[in-house]
Amino acid sequence: MKWWQRILANTIIFLALAGFLSGFTIESWSTALIAAVVFGILNVIVKPILVIFSLPITIMTLGLFYFVINGLMLWMTAALVSGFGFSSFWMALLVALIVSALNSYFEQAK
Repeated sequence: MKWWQRILANTIIFLALAGFLSGFTIESWSTALIAAVVFGILNVIVKPILVIFSLPITIMTLGLFYFVINGLMLWMTAALVSGFGFSSFWMALLVALIVSALNSYFEQAK
């Protein structure tokens, strides 16, 4: 999946999840688009560094800590984009799990 396709898919996923989950808020579709771009940039720049530093704990948890890193990426996105927010870190973790699962599905579907 190309980068812009992933941005568009994440924008749609964010909008859909904001409609279903009460602890996840997005002001408008443009906010969702900006959040998807910021999320994509953070995933390219910051996430690899976090993955390398957290490799021992990721191995100890059999890869489950990787989902926590995804939640941190969304939490940082919410800190950088106004109008995009979570009621708690657990809500960010839940959204990260769903976004990861859907992105994996879309990657396999091509």
